[in-house]
Amino acid sequence: METIEASQLTLTNLEAPPRVYGTIILNKEKFIQVLGEMETLDDLSSLKNKTVTLRSVITYPKNDREGILNIDANGDTASLRRDVLISELNQILEARTLERAKYYLKRLENGVQKVKTSKVNDINLLRWKEYDEIITDSLWILDKRDSSGAHLAWYWGNFIPQIPHQMMLRYTKKGDWVLDGFVGSGTTLIECKRLGRNGIGIELNLEVCQKAKEFVEKEYNRHGVSTEIITGDSRTTDIKTVLDKHGIKKVQLLILHPPYHDIIKFSKDEKDLSTAKSTDEFLKMFGEVVDNATPFLEKGRYFALVIGDKYSKGEWIPLGFYCMQEVLKRGYLLKSIIVKNFEETRGKRNQKELWRLICLN
Repeated sequence: METIEASQLTLTNLEAPPRVYGTIILNKEKFIQVLGEMETLDDLSSLKNKTVTLRSVITYPKNDREGILNIDANGDTASLRRDVLISELNQILEARTLERAKYYLKRLENGVQKVKTSKVNDINLLRWKEYDEIITDSLWILDKRDSSGAHLAWYWGNFIPQIPHQMMLRYTKKGDWVLDGFVGSGTTLIECKRLGRNGIGIELNLEVCQKAKEFVEKEYNRHGVSTEIITGDSRTTDIKTVLDKHGIKKVQLLILHPPYHDIIKFSKDEKDLSTAKSTDEFLKMFGEVVDNATPFLEKGRYFALVIGDKYSKGEWIPLGFYCMQEVLKRGYLLKSIIVKNFEETRGKRNQKELWRLICLN
């Protein structure tokens, strides 16, 4: 392949890659060896020329003269997303200093050699670019709810499955326990079964609780996790006894999706937050739910509050911020506020709705 001087090197000098998607399997030992040799180069021009050659191998396997793609059945391999690998090589090519180029090179090497996870999820932080499924923005634009499997949107006021799905990917590991204080149609517990998390839900309405159990049961339990829905008041339910039954003391994720005060009256039960006579009474009741659940959330783990605002008698009432303040009063730290733009809702066809998701720990 033609050698290109660093001063001439731009991405337009490179042939358009014919294969940039899918997975590529590399000879891990040989690939690391090549990266190690590149780290010893002491000028930017040489490093970029070597990077061009390496990229050529990734995009045009016929150029593999160094055996990077020669898989030894007895040796270790590395499975990488081709487009992500190309983008990381591009970063090296775009670097303006040798120091920055070697920083990107070392990061690539670490991503191939090591696995780095945190205590709150299973994400390999050294390969985070490969997780397209996880939304990292603070504005989520979603076309419609996930209606696959047991998700049938039969319950008025339920939230979309993508919310607990994202929260569990971000803030739990497989086998962790999730507590949902307003289980409704069982959306969270269905996602627990899909992602291999154990789930406990509390629901005040007996009829809703029984129907939710039916739908959660229908979801295939491929990971063999435990799920349980309890009929009760989230303010007073004996959570300790429930956890003791499962042999655990704490949960690793708390999700609360309370009623948006009285926008939807879910029942006539005075214990129902949707029957609160005023915003202050609603917030007092909500705070009691938080007080009951907080002692059973493992230290350092996350609480996801899903809440919308309301408009009443000519006044905008920011329920999301009011509820967030109630939580912060109890010693939580605010980690993020996410706004979800939902293109289509069950009650408002072809209209947009904004929900607020607040993450605390």
